[in-house]
Amino acid sequence: MTRLRWTTKSTRNLADELAARGHQVSHTSVARLLAGPLEYSLQANAKTVEGAQDPDRDAQFRYINDQVTTALTAGEPVVSVDAKKKEKVGEYANAGRTWRPVGDPRRVDVHDFPGEQGKAIPYGVYDLGADTGWVSVGNDGDTASFAVETIRRWWTTTARPTYPNATRLLITADAGGSNGYRLRLWKRELAALADQIGIPITVCHMPPGTSKWNRIEHRLFSHITMNWAGQPLTSHEVAVNLIAATTTRTGLSVHAERDTATYPTGIKIPDREMKALIAQYLTPHQWHPEWNYTITPADTPH
Repeated sequence: MTRLRWTTKSTRNLADELAARGHQVSHTSVARLLAGPLEYSLQANAKTVEGAQDPDRDAQFRYINDQVTTALTAGEPVVSVDAKKKEKVGEYANAGRTWRPVGDPRRVDVHDFPGEQGKAIPYGVYDLGADTGWVSVGNDGDTASFAVETIRRWWTTTARPTYPNATRLLITADAGGSNGYRLRLWKRELAALADQIGIPITVCHMPPGTSKWNRIEHRLFSHITMNWAGQPLTSHEVAVNLIAATTTRTGLSVHAERDTATYPTGIKIPDREMKALIAQYLTPHQWHPEWNYTITPADTPH
């Protein structure tokens, strides 16, 4: 336990510590020694530690891939869904850089305290077969009701005409969040959606701790982040327009719209209601039934 362990290890601090131990050396020599024979460099943290891995992680990936491949081959709709990081709305700095006249950066607020406009909450649906995205930008809670409403809007306006002969919908989702596999409200809302669209909805969840492998992250959200880099999200409308303007050279197109509805948090689904929902709608798969299940419309045998 040394003082240096809890001190910023700048070259000047290292030089001072060496001097205190009888080694007279300048901070420039310390930098030269670090970069030379010691082979050190300035580095940022690397997000690579995922924590404990489920023993069936890779097998679940293979299962999802088989489900997706089978559905796409049959011409069925397959989507990856997730909520993007919440963004403060107002004159706030946004990470990244954009081209502007030299010496004329965009002026934004010094402090990032939340303002009157609140936050933008994007929830996305990425269609794997069509390479298209649909994003609802809400300003209320990131709830299961908001998530399924986004899927409903995508289906009603885009998927129904694109897949007129669809016999089922396959959704791949993270293990947690507003579309988590433990969330009862998520399943109840999907049951209502299945009744509305009249076809079964199969859900396959990513194993816990693997959300970065969800396709929507690197097929849609990463491109949105690059498109609005350095652009302050001064209003929800600005956020919607920047998302909708996202494209790629490989053909990605994105539809975005604002959702001004209110989605209460803290909704509890009693055990009795959940048991009835399972009996009436839900068919667990044999492989990891907690991660993989099909929700069938109430008037369809399952």
